[in-house]
Amino acid sequence: MNNEKIKPKLNGTAETMLQCFYARAMHSKNPKNKFHDAKAEELIDRLDYDFSNAKKDTAMSGGIVARSVVFDELVSEFISKYPDCTVVNIACGLDTRAYRMDNGRLTWYNLDLPETIEVRDSIYQEKGRISTIACSVLDEKWVEQVKVRGKMLFIIEGLTMYMTADEVKKMLAIIRDHFDNAYVCMETLCPYFVKKEGIEKSIKATGATFTWGANCFDDLGDIAAGFRKVKDDNIVRGMLTLTPLYGLVAWMPIVKKFAQKILVFEKA
Repeated sequence: MNNEKIKPKLNGTAETMLQCFYARAMHSKNPKNKFHDAKAEELIDRLDYDFSNAKKDTAMSGGIVARSVVFDELVSEFISKYPDCTVVNIACGLDTRAYRMDNGRLTWYNLDLPETIEVRDSIYQEKGRISTIACSVLDEKWVEQVKVRGKMLFIIEGLTMYMTADEVKKMLAIIRDHFDNAYVCMETLCPYFVKKEGIEKSIKATGATFTWGANCFDDLGDIAAGFRKVKDDNIVRGMLTLTPLYGLVAWMPIVKKFAQKILVFEKA
C-alpha cells in the first residue's frame, strides 16, 4: 500500500460511501468515543475529496456510526457461532468491518459497483480471504465469483433506501436462488423518511435520493419470498452505546418506530 492520494470519481448513490467512511473515521479519532475504526482512521487522509458537507452533517454521521455499532454486534455474533463462515458485504463502499471482524478463518467478499471497487482496490488492495467483487448486486453474475461456500452471511447496509421494491426483491431472489444456508442482515429506512433525504445534507449534496423503506420483516411481503424472519432490530442500541443520555427517550415507541431498521432473516 502506498501513500499516494486517491481522488474518487463518484456521484449519486456511489458517492454516499465517502460520507459514511468519513463519519466513521472522524468519530473514531475522538478517544472519548466508544466506537473505533482504526482502519478508517488510517486511510481517511488518503482521499482527495471535499468532506465539508459531511463534516457539518451531524444527522448523517450519528446514524452511520450507530448502525455500524449494531451491525458489528450482529456480524460478530454470527462469526462467533460459525467461525469458518463466508461473508458477502453487499454495497461495501469503503467499509472496514472485515478488518474489525476477521478471526483468521473466515472468507469475506466485498461486493460493489465496478467504479466503487476501483476506488476500494486502489486503497486496500485486497486478495485472499478478504477480496473484492466488482459487479452490480442485481447482475447475478457476481455469484460465480463467490468460490468459498458454507454458512453464508449477507450484509446489506446503506443500500436499500436507494433501491426500488422490485430491485430489493431481485437482490434477495439472487441470494435465495444461488446460496444455501443464507443468513441476511439488511438495513431498511423508515418509510416516513422516503423522499426526505434533505434531512441529511451531505447525502442530498451527492444527488442520491431515498426511494424505498420498510419498518419490519413482515412489511417485505413477497419481496422476501423464500426467507423467514429471525428478528427485527434497529439502531437504537447503537445510539445508546454512543450517547448514554439517549436512554431518557430510547424507551419511547416512537423512537424505535422512526429509527433505521436492521432486519435479520434466513433462507427458509
